[in-house]
Amino acid sequence: MSRSTLSVLLAIAATSKLALAQPDPADPTPLVDKTYAYPSGIPYQVDYNTAAIRSPQVSYNICNSTTKNQNSMCQTSMVNHIDDFCLWAPPIPNSTIGDTEQEEVAWCTKPGHGTRLIPYGALQGVQYLRTSEYIQIAGFIDQTQVNMNAQDYGGELDPHGADLRGNPLGGLMYSNVFPSNGGNNNSYQQVIDWTNFMGGGSFCITICDPASSSANQSAYCQNIYDRMGCSYNMPNNAQNGTFEVCDSDLKTPAGIYVTGGVTMTYTQPNSGVVNPPYTAVTPASSNCVTYASTALYAGLATVTPTSAAASGSGATGTAKTSSGTSKASSTGAATATQSGGAVALGVSTLAGVTGTLFAMIFLS
Repeated sequence: MSRSTLSVLLAIAATSKLALAQPDPADPTPLVDKTYAYPSGIPYQVDYNTAAIRSPQVSYNICNSTTKNQNSMCQTSMVNHIDDFCLWAPPIPNSTIGDTEQEEVAWCTKPGHGTRLIPYGALQGVQYLRTSEYIQIAGFIDQTQVNMNAQDYGGELDPHGADLRGNPLGGLMYSNVFPSNGGNNNSYQQVIDWTNFMGGGSFCITICDPASSSANQSAYCQNIYDRMGCSYNMPNNAQNGTFEVCDSDLKTPAGIYVTGGVTMTYTQPNSGVVNPPYTAVTPASSNCVTYASTALYAGLATVTPTSAAASGSGATGTAKTSSGTSKASSTGAATATQSGGAVALGVSTLAGVTGTLFAMIFLS
């Protein structure tokens, strides 16, 4: 793809990202405009306005040795390396993302962040991709171990939301991984744009380099295609049982495709079947290094797993992709037909006053 074509794609993606946003009059400052130095500048709560439509955030952002336990309500997250990253997930067992999106807390792979830890063995395959603009992590997870209902096909978490207050409300993200951080693993930059899909036994998360242009951050960390999941938002080659780190080419932003030499934009419908008129292409990767999970997550060995009893009936529904279909039965069990990688498909519930509907298509 030529540089001029890429510039057009990024501009289109950045413009479309803001199309549906509507700030809460009680708290009109978007979460992405609230910046804090780590750790000294972080307030106890980022979102504390009791007059806001969705109420203030349920937890706190100052996380340290006093908050590090499996009941932590920390809403300050980290994404650094394959052995040191966090995912957003519910604070209460047997929850669905759709019902708890504004309350999610950080679950991490490494002690030291004042958060809950992902129990050992919950991560079943992880692919970590390094690019010039973002870090992308995708993989497979026993989601019951991070308080998700076994049948939940999930949803998206990001620092935007229809009211620009983010999901979770007040959720912050930091990293030490980008070149703009000067290679200092002991200091952290605030990540302004990020996106995290959880559900269907899969996950994916992207954090965009805060030193990059706002257009690039908006494009590569899109948040308006929440019903198209990982396969379109974060195309990848994650494999169950494999833990690897790779260099990667840049992806084409979600919703943007070229046909017959013409750049097109796909608009996700608010309801009904999602059927994009194109197939997302997984960027080329190289220099892959494979690791043993026992070496990566040794610090999780003493973490007591949560009960796997989160097997009650969950969200049900149907979704369709360009390469196959998946249906959730009345008991929530999913069947899928799609080649390559892992697939998670489904429809979760309406969440919050904004009425955002989440339906998931995960790993391609």
